[in-house]
Amino acid sequence: MSENTTTALDLDELRAIVADALELPKEEVTDEAHFANDLQVDSLMALEIVVHLEKRYGIKVAESEFKELSTLLQVRGLVESKLAGGK
Repeated sequence: MSENTTTALDLDELRAIVADALELPKEEVTDEAHFANDLQVDSLMALEIVVHLEKRYGIKVAESEFKELSTLLQVRGLVESKLAGGK
């Protein structure tokens, strides 16, 4: 994790991480795109996103936490919470 954990999470960087995990063009991962309905994310793909997030940000995300998330903006909120000490 970089030293810059006190500022808001860079949404573009997060979008790139999720797009990379899903092997999709970054443009398809819009702020409001629903993972299951719009991006056809299944449970294995969701796990891949979690692995990428944990590796990049040094956080732990429970499967139950990620199952409740359905958009990039919700993922951003969770990661920001974890980085702020909500581990």
